[in-house]
Parts: sequence; C-alpha cells; structure tokens
Amino acid sequence: MFFNSTSNRIKGTLVFFLIVTAVASFAYTHYLVEKIREKEHSGVELWARAMEYNSKPLYADTREELSAIMVEISTHDGINDMTKNRWIRSLNRAESDLSNASLDFIASELIIKNRFEIPSIVVDEEGNILGSRNTGKRDLDDRIIAEYASLNDPIRIELGAGDTVQEQFIYYGDSAIIRTLQYFPFVQFGLLALFLGLGYLSLSSIKRTEQSNLWVGMAREAAHQLGTPLSSLYGWLALLKEQNNDPETLQIAHEINSDLQRMQTVAERFNKIGSIPELKPKRVGPLIRQVMEYLERRMPQIGKHAILSLDVRSDRRVPINQELFAWAIENLLKNSLDAIDTRNSDARVHIEAHEHNNHYVIDVTDTGKGIEKKHKKEIFNPGYSTKKRGWGLGLSLTRRIVEEYHKGRIFVHKTSPGEGTTFRMMFPMNSNSNGNGRKPDYPSRL
Repeated sequence: MFFNSTSNRIKGTLVFFLIVTAVASFAYTHYLVEKIREKEHSGVELWARAMEYNSKPLYADTREELSAIMVEISTHDGINDMTKNRWIRSLNRAESDLSNASLDFIASELIIKNRFEIPSIVVDEEGNILGSRNTGKRDLDDRIIAEYASLNDPIRIELGAGDTVQEQFIYYGDSAIIRTLQYFPFVQFGLLALFLGLGYLSLSSIKRTEQSNLWVGMAREAAHQLGTPLSSLYGWLALLKEQNNDPETLQIAHEINSDLQRMQTVAERFNKIGSIPELKPKRVGPLIRQVMEYLERRMPQIGKHAILSLDVRSDRRVPINQELFAWAIENLLKNSLDAIDTRNSDARVHIEAHEHNNHYVIDVTDTGKGIEKKHKKEIFNPGYSTKKRGWGLGLSLTRRIVEEYHKGRIFVHKTSPGEGTTFRMMFPMNSNSNGNGRKPDYPSRL
C-alpha cells in the first residue's frame, strides 16, 4: 500500500496540506471578492440613483416663486435699471444653484473622488452605448455589453419625469483590485508548492546523506571484522596443506582457498564503499566471464540449474573499477537466478554486451517470472525484496555502483509478467578507449 512506508506518509501529508491550503485560499479569496463586489455594486447603485434623482425637476414651487419675483422686479417702476439687473442676476444664480446642487455633489463627491476605478458603460433601451468610464482603449460594442452582463447584473435607471422619461441601463465590470485578487490564489499556491517542494528535497537530501553514511559505516565495519578471521583461516589452510598429502584433501583445500579468496574479494568490495573508486580502462568481457564461471560452479550446490550464456559484441576498453564492476554483475546474475524457476529445462540467463551512442551497454536477460508494472520503480529501493529472507540490498547496491561510482545508468529495459526481465546497464566510454572493435574470442555459452 502507498501509505505503508514513512516516506510515502510524509509525501501524502505534504500533498494533503498543500491541497487544504489551496482550497482554503481559494475559498477565502472568493469570499473577499464577493464582499468587494457587493461594495462596488453599492457604489455603482448610488451613482445610478443620483443620476436618476438629478434628472427629475427639483424645487418646482421655489423656482416658480423666484420667477414671479423676477417678473415683479423687472416691472417695478420704483427701482432703477442697475439695481433691477443686479437683483435679477442674483435670482437667476439662485435658481441655477437649486437646479445644479445635486449635480455638483454627484460630480465632485461620487463621480470624481470615488469612482472606484470600476469599468462601466451606459446603454439606452435599444442597446446603444451612450457613455463609458474606465474602459481604456477597448472597443465599445455588443461584446463588452455581454462581458459586463456576465459579471454583474445591469442597473436600470429612469431619467426625467412625466412624458419625458427615458430608460437607460448601467453595465459594469470588475475593478482592478478584484482582477488582482482572482489571480492571488494561483500565485500563493505556486509559491507554497515551491516552498514545500524545496523543503521536501532538502529533507530527502539529508535523509539520503544519513542513509549513505550509515551504509558506508556498516560496510567498512563488516570489512574490518572479516579481516581477522580471514587471516586466521589462511594460516590454518596453509597448515592443512603442509600436513596432508592426500589428493582428495588437497583438492578440498584448493576449493577452500578459492572461497577464502572470494571472501577476501568481498571484504575489499565492502572496504571500497564510500571512497572514490579508481577507474581503469578494462575489457569487460573477461570480467563478466569470470563471474559467470564462479556462479556456474556453485549453482549445483545451491540447487540451481540454468544455462548461462554470454555474447560480447565489442572488446572496447571501458573505465571501470574491476572489483565493484564484478560485484554489480554478480548481483544482477543472482537476482536473475532467484527470479527464474530452475526446474524448467529452458531456464536461462543471457548477457549481451555492445556499444551504443558512446556507451557500453550490458543487458542481463532472464526467463523468470517478470516484474509487475507497479513494482518497477521500487525494485532499486533499499529494503525492497520479493524473497522471504532477502534484505533487498542487491539491486540498490548495484545501482549505487553503476550510477554513483561509474556515472552510468541501470534500469529495467524490458519486462513482462511470466516472460522474464532484461536489466540494462550503460557505462560511459572515453573517446580514446583502446580496442579494434572486433568481437573477442569468448565462448558464446559457459
């Protein structure tokens, strides 16, 4: 299951936190946008009602009285013409002030000072645009009316009174602050995802470093602990050879010596973990052949029966560390032997080596049970194993040898349940590698 491992639980928690934060951000931003829209609607509504109010006749009785007074003054004989003109101008100004009082307030306080930068247009009954505000250089046509109508319901106003009433509509869009807020959650989500991603990468890097240091420490300690018993066994083996001349005993001693040399090689391999390996140009064919011969001699002892075959199509020298390279080949062969049913007569593991795009490619193909698609990315993880008593370190170590120490690549090239698997290793080659490109004289089957 996905949440069985601590790493996956951490990933799931981070993703859940990111989703919750994103949803909360979108919801709160939507709430703010709706509140601002309500206030902007109130502002536009106030402006519309003010225009409507200003279009109606105001103070009609007072204006009639002012007109009557002006007539009376102009016809009064006891007032000189200069005084008449001065009084009439004052009365005209008073009448004009009565007419424009609300208009001045609307223009100075609502329209000029508090325009809210809301783009808006005024449309008559027939859909003709009569005026606009804050629309920039946009074309004033039916498209802008439809756009604003999709954002906000139009506000209907009636101008004039009596028989001269005219119906108009005010359409308005979103202000700059609303348009900015609508993009804010995406920016916040991106920044939060970047922050969590960097945090996760940092934690993963620290975790890998700690695991690597632990791995190196355990490997070197194992090599150190093996040193003392190996030296002692070499001494006892030399004593056994000196005191026995029996051919059978000497043959057994020879095999014991081979296994001790093998243990010494394993100890040297562990000792190289964590240090910078020395890479030297080598022909890989003979090294692969040695590993295959070693395993083939010991397969009957562990109950394995399979055909091991080798096809080397290039003898170019490749910069490798001989001990670590042999370890990687051995791990892949053991993994393939564990994957196949050795009771079948067609049980086979085949290795093919060739050049491709300045890389030396080694394919290890078995006739085993294959790998399910869901496990392809997990098989190189430390601790992953399909064997009941497996540690799950073989393929992980092989990847470390190929990718970290040799700067190459290893991956599952082909696999299918029930039809076997092909692992591919790719090692970079130096342009000045030696070799004449001919196929070496190795047996095609071991």
